[in-house]
Amino acid sequence: MALSLTERAAERIREIIRQNGMSADAGVRLGVKSGGCSGLSYVLEVDMPADADRIYDSHGVKVFCDPKSYLYINGTEVDFSSDLLNGGFRFENPNVKRGCGCGTSFSV
Repeated sequence: MALSLTERAAERIREIIRQNGMSADAGVRLGVKSGGCSGLSYVLEVDMPADADRIYDSHGVKVFCDPKSYLYINGTEVDFSSDLLNGGFRFENPNVKRGCGCGTSFSV
């Protein structure tokens, strides 16, 4: 499996990279950290690759993930919505056993 972005998410990330004047090596880092109401929270940030990262290409955007996070988010697809009430990035993670209403916290 891999990590992927929808076309909408990739376009939004390309826009953020352009707005911040980042180099062509920039991409998006997907990861997890401890915390949130269900135990783990997603990390999503524009970043540069690290030596140990797994690197994917999704719709022309580089996607970086550290090995530890990959255990929890392998197979995840990130989408983006500009909906006024519920807009933002959304994670579709096949590994989630339990989540919460916020959509950014989960357990596996």
